[in-house]
Amino acid sequence: MNDVLEVSDLKKRYGDLVAVDGVSFNVIRGEVFGILGPNGAGKTTTLEMIETLRPIDSGRVLLDGLDVQQEPQKVKQLIGVQLQASSFFDKLSLTELLLLFGEMYGRQVNALALLDEAELRDKAKSYVVQLSGGQKQRFSIAAALVNDPVILFLDEPTTGLDPQARRHLWGVIKRIRSEGKTIVITTHYMEEAEELCDRVAIMDRGKIVANAPPQELIRQLLAKGFKKERVERLASLEDVFLDLTGHSLRED
Repeated sequence: MNDVLEVSDLKKRYGDLVAVDGVSFNVIRGEVFGILGPNGAGKTTTLEMIETLRPIDSGRVLLDGLDVQQEPQKVKQLIGVQLQASSFFDKLSLTELLLLFGEMYGRQVNALALLDEAELRDKAKSYVVQLSGGQKQRFSIAAALVNDPVILFLDEPTTGLDPQARRHLWGVIKRIRSEGKTIVITTHYMEEAEELCDRVAIMDRGKIVANAPPQELIRQLLAKGFKKERVERLASLEDVFLDLTGHSLRED
């Protein structure tokens, strides 16, 4: 197995608060790796240290063989980052924005191909302000792919989206992964993690408390004798919603 990311004993403190407390994990090239946890667990802080956006107090991060602390500029050339909230120039079209980002990386960019990746070709001449919530999230992923990154980081990419838009974005993420990209994703949605992730690390109070494929974690819980207080329903309210309103997007 080929590790593209190795995180060893990563720590971050803010005064008396230990936000990240000795976190260690690896990400295998070509997989979707999820980081789960409640608010304040340290997920975003961990990602920001890996992405060179926040100083590392102690520990080590190797990304494609590069030490993140020692060679941050080289690391930035290798990663794509989609943040929880992104801002873009409001006087440039989607195509112009992607071409501009390409110039920043010194790359010739096929903007239409990137928009195809995010299923936004029909919005090529539109401005970000004209996009729906789901379209904005998909465009932020297209922008994160401009430099053909070795690893793509997605921080809660479907937060605030309706069920159709969320599931549509899952399809975009699956396709990107099928093309060989490695993806690290944080999410609050357990169904999303089960659907997308090969492995998940569960964080709580700055520490990783579990790290395994989703189905293995479920098996371990059942082996401990866990039983739900009520029988699992065959359908959820979200299933009812999608059945009544359809799976298709309504973005125009």
